[in-house]
Amino acid sequence: MHVSNVPATSTPSATVSAAGMPADEARHTWTTEEIEALFELPFNDLLYRAATVHRKHFDPNRVQVSRLLSIKTGRCPEDCKYCSQSAHYGTDVEKEDLAEVETVLAAAKAAKESGATRFCMAAAWRGPAARDFNHVLRMVEGVKALGLETCASLGLLDGDQAHKLKDAGLDYYNHNIDTSPEKYEEVITTRTFENRMETIGHVRDAGLKVCCGGIVGMGEQQIDRARMLQTLANMEMPPESVPINLLIKMKGTPLGDIPDTDPFDFIRTIAVARILMPTSHVRLSAGRMAMSDEMQAMCFFAGANSMFCGERLLTAGNPTVDKDQSLFGRLGLKPEGL
Repeated sequence: MHVSNVPATSTPSATVSAAGMPADEARHTWTTEEIEALFELPFNDLLYRAATVHRKHFDPNRVQVSRLLSIKTGRCPEDCKYCSQSAHYGTDVEKEDLAEVETVLAAAKAAKESGATRFCMAAAWRGPAARDFNHVLRMVEGVKALGLETCASLGLLDGDQAHKLKDAGLDYYNHNIDTSPEKYEEVITTRTFENRMETIGHVRDAGLKVCCGGIVGMGEQQIDRARMLQTLANMEMPPESVPINLLIKMKGTPLGDIPDTDPFDFIRTIAVARILMPTSHVRLSAGRMAMSDEMQAMCFFAGANSMFCGERLLTAGNPTVDKDQSLFGRLGLKPEGL
């Protein structure tokens, strides 16, 4: 399957109401103009629309909970301007070699005991070398044997690697597109947007589920958020999981001092993602330490129904399990699968 980039505009296959809301929700021919119209809706109208779509496809009071572990940290050759693990920047991230299988399995067991149903393993490299890859396959097999859903984020893959991950028991592969095709080269120069899309194509061809989203807060414009979501929604099969990250400003990176993002802009992005991809899990991902409980609650109302738990999110802090359990209790939310 070839996963191609979407054009900036295309002929709509559904009518749009006077309020800018599409009559046909589940489709893959969204135009940039239609998506920008959603972003421009009055905030309450947008959230109402998103919440209505959400309730048609999901229990609005259930949230899928994942745990993310960095299995290899730092010294990454890529120059992603947001990432503290890039070897191009002077950050204070402690470098760690590829973890032992037993260490990863112990972390996966703890994640399951804390309520996580999916365990995600991420490695900071351009793509896996043969020796490291075989090591990762053992991790996937072990985590799958624990009864957890498995997810990996290993950078660029070829078709053979994708099939081997599938055979090992991998359920999801994470490979974010980060931003719009037009802004991508301003954020990353060591790989192209097309490289990203090629890997997603290999993942789909292998029969794996796709976890693919982006980052809000890198100085992008609304059109970039619209184009990012358009790329995802207009895939032949949109990602089953769509992480929407709020930039964590890491000291030493080129984006370490960028101005803060308006919380309402982030919530709007969650809501538009829910409308465009009604059957996908939309994940509230990085950046929750900077979000108030009220902001997170609005994200859940706007259609976010997945999140990462645990005190650590790769190299950044994340709310404690106790804090998340307290928030869930106050909102009447429950983890999926429990």
